[in-house]
Amino acid sequence: MKRKFTGLLSLLSVFAIIAAGCTSASGSQQGSGAAKQQSITAVGSTALQPLVQEAATQYMNENAGATINVQGGGSGTGLSKVVEGAVQIGNSDVFAEEKDGIDASKIVDHKVAVVGFAPVVNKDAGVKNITKQQLIGIFTGKITNWKQAGGKDQKIVVINRAEGSGTRAVFEKTALDGATTVKAQEQDSSGTVQKIVSETPGAISYLAFSYINDKVQALKVDGVEPTEDNVKTNKWEIWAYEHMYTKGEPKGLTKKFLEYMLSDEVQTNLVPKLGYMPVSQMKVERDADGNMTNKSGK
Repeated sequence: MKRKFTGLLSLLSVFAIIAAGCTSASGSQQGSGAAKQQSITAVGSTALQPLVQEAATQYMNENAGATINVQGGGSGTGLSKVVEGAVQIGNSDVFAEEKDGIDASKIVDHKVAVVGFAPVVNKDAGVKNITKQQLIGIFTGKITNWKQAGGKDQKIVVINRAEGSGTRAVFEKTALDGATTVKAQEQDSSGTVQKIVSETPGAISYLAFSYINDKVQALKVDGVEPTEDNVKTNKWEIWAYEHMYTKGEPKGLTKKFLEYMLSDEVQTNLVPKLGYMPVSQMKVERDADGNMTNKSGK
């Protein structure tokens, strides 16, 4: 009986050693997988979202195991979430210093592109060029019919971006000279704005160049066309840097992805393809207070 019991203990010991070996091997594999698998999230500007999304897709295709989640929500959301540490990257159309309630000292700015914005109207409004004062009058509710701006006898329908939108902040500051816009329908997404303007008679709003297509009419302002060449010299004043903010200096996958955003692969190919401009091509610089300086040698 004692011999059988001893044999049973020996057998159990062998099973225990084998099980321990399997557990150890399994744990080693999981640990190795965890080391390879990395995930980050970028949230914020819908104007910048198409570029970040496309770059993220390319990066993940070239780097197995990396996961980059890209979401919209507006610049205000991107800035607040990165300050909180809830996401690794906060995308914004505006400097953090321009946003109330954001402590810019806690985050680091990475400018990855420049984007122009333009007022856009429904193609049946009968308008292709307006003055800046007319534009301000429309968005402040003083001009309510397109006939007052050289167009058809048609009611103007203002479509605004939501509070917290960087696109809205840029447009109000650079196109409307800081004027407060009239109460109107508000939308969170640039894509939704484009669709509504294209389908609503008399509609007017504003979009990043990257969202403008032949379904809407982009307006000249005081005879100046909304083109990249005019943005580069500030002849067209409605533009902004596209920022990707991090909480402190970036590390790991966040750092690698931001380096990729600034690489030739993205800046030379993807940025212009999607309707943005490399920061390096600008002939002027603008700071958070709106002060302009000419770049030397440009």
